[in-house]
Amino acid sequence: QVEMVESGGGLVQTGGSLRLSCAASGRPFGSFAWGWFRQAPGKEREFVTAITWSSGITYYADSVKDRFTISRDKAKSTVFLQMNSLKPEDTAIYYCAASVYFRGSFYKTGTYDYWGQGTQVTVSS
Repeated sequence: QVEMVESGGGLVQTGGSLRLSCAASGRPFGSFAWGWFRQAPGKEREFVTAITWSSGITYYADSVKDRFTISRDKAKSTVFLQMNSLKPEDTAIYYCAASVYFRGSFYKTGTYDYWGQGTQVTVSS
């Protein structure tokens, strides 16, 4: 059994920063990529960013490019999301996810095999 646990969410003012973490535990698994998604109330879960586990190539949604940075610590099986210049529209539950092999797109939820339970990020105006 694989467990993915996010942490670091909270309440922040517009323009502020937060750093999310996601750690995997349990049965070891080979990772192709890890990603972050978010879901705001009444909306579908949307892609935020992803990173290939081996080479560290990153992908970002246009809405967060130049504000958010994804990174990983392979030794600790942990991925991070540094979020700067936060806006009210960034308010959502943020989920981390891991894929075992590539399924054609980093941007789709179906690509990922394991998911965390989510952490709330609220940006006040």
